[in-house]
Amino acid sequence: MKTVRTEEEYATAVNNEEDSIEVVGDLRNKILKIKAKGKVAWGIAFAAIVVAVGMAMTGVGMPAAIASAGAATALIGTGATTSAIAIAVAAGGTAVLTATRDDYEIVEQNSKRLVLKRR
Repeated sequence: MKTVRTEEEYATAVNNEEDSIEVVGDLRNKILKIKAKGKVAWGIAFAAIVVAVGMAMTGVGMPAAIASAGAATALIGTGATTSAIAIAVAAGGTAVLTATRDDYEIVEQNSKRLVLKRR
């Protein structure tokens, strides 16, 4: 099981298709929000995040990118939106977020950690 604490570590673990990922620290809450949103709400948030990631990757900067993701912020919160953008930038694209939603399931969660298992 791969333990991750940062967005960069998380992006690497998903890109490496780790079988199990243990998410600890504050990142745990942010990933949980990304996983827990319903399909329609996530679709709206994801569209806003895609635009923000494009901006961040073209050098506009994270503050401007985050500001452009208003719909995502309203749906999943500022912290989760910021983390989603940072994860996607670290991974080189938004496919990592789709993999988070589609390829991993929550097998354990408590106040200290979130364990995801690859389906």
